[in-house]
Amino acid sequence: MDLDVLNMFVIAGGTLAIPILAFVASFLLWPSALIRIYYWYWRRNLGMQVRYVNYDDYQFCYSSRGRPGHRPSILMLHGFSAHKDMWLSVVKFLPKNLHLICVDMPGHEGTTRSSLDDYSVYGQVKRIHQFVECINLNRKPFHLIGTSMGGNVAGVYAAEYPAEICSLSLVCPAGLNATESKFVKQLREQNESMDRIPLIPSTPEEMADMLKLCSYVRFKVPQQILQGLVDVRIPHNDFYRKLFLEIVGEKSRSSLHDNMSKIKAVTQIIWGKQDQVLDVSGADILAKAIPDCQVHILENCGHSVIMERPRKTAKLLFEFWTTVQNAENNKKLA
Repeated sequence: MDLDVLNMFVIAGGTLAIPILAFVASFLLWPSALIRIYYWYWRRNLGMQVRYVNYDDYQFCYSSRGRPGHRPSILMLHGFSAHKDMWLSVVKFLPKNLHLICVDMPGHEGTTRSSLDDYSVYGQVKRIHQFVECINLNRKPFHLIGTSMGGNVAGVYAAEYPAEICSLSLVCPAGLNATESKFVKQLREQNESMDRIPLIPSTPEEMADMLKLCSYVRFKVPQQILQGLVDVRIPHNDFYRKLFLEIVGEKSRSSLHDNMSKIKAVTQIIWGKQDQVLDVSGADILAKAIPDCQVHILENCGHSVIMERPRKTAKLLFEFWTTVQNAENNKKLA
């Protein structure tokens, strides 16, 4: 989720291309524009280039840095209602010589949104596989990372296409039959109505509640920024609602649980101990099903691991990736 919004003031205020008066005006009158500038700035600063690729009449949008080499590329899948730029806070702490790819998930941001598309986890896995084929990422095995909904998709992808994945990192993934979290209890208390889904805010107050639900760290976010975050999301809320009902439906809600025993790739699990959206007990479920997987439970961290602990997350991801590569190299030399 967009929890790193406080950095906007430093970034926008220090960008010479944006005069002070324009910055103040955009903050007070068009906060959503400021948020877009924020992501544009960080992509540019980190060397992430936005690209597009088509599979028939379906368009994928993604950002990338570096080029394929002898070491595995890294593909990152974001969570529900987010976009490729949510990974920027982690990319900042990863070596620049890695080949990184962050794709907008089906229906999100610059990737095609169609009322006819299958947005179940299995449908999303199929689409991501099409993307992988389009950019020839599966010419050799790659490292796959996914968080939340993206973690569910990543896990099922690894189960369905084992030959394509050399290693897998799942960050608080959905799709497990874990202990009920605060969020799940809230949904259950609504019965079948689903009148208000906490992850789909439509007012600044609901946005503040969502940030509290997703994050252990408590930020005092200015009202204008909350309004900007809502303004950016409101045009997509109908889609988010449709997608949410799809991924919590019978076909998808336990998809990772149903497929975890099929995962053959070396696997890493990262979870925030205070996650209120998806209970941390899911880490133990995966650890028992996937042999020799590494588990990292982060103290004082909620569901938005990527935003709350970007430096630590990047360190864990890179160390795991390096360990796997060293082990593979040792096998070849043996």
